[in-house]
Amino acid sequence: QVQLVESGGGLVQPGGSLRLSCAASRSILSFSTMGWYRQAPGSERELVASIRSGADTTYADSVKGRFTISRNYANNTVSLQMNSLKPEDTAVYYCHSRTLLGQYWGQGTQVTVAS
Repeated sequence: QVQLVESGGGLVQPGGSLRLSCAASRSILSFSTMGWYRQAPGSERELVASIRSGADTTYADSVKGRFTISRNYANNTVSLQMNSLKPEDTAVYYCHSRTLLGQYWGQGTQVTVAS
């Protein structure tokens, strides 16, 4: 079993930045993939960014060039640096991980982009 705890959400003005962090309850060395999804009201959950064990990354087209995902093995975290935020980035952001034993989700953190 893996627990994922997100932090760093909040309210930010358009054009601003936020950094989300996700702390895993155990070593992430064996995690094949870690990533961030988001879900806006009335919409399906969608992939924002993911990073695989070989450090390959994937980004949604809507966030390319603005968001950066990174992983820190020393403190078992995955982070999402979000720059140039837009109102359409408003959503609940969920941390996700995939291991040989299954996949796990965090509880979500709200990101609101508004002036």
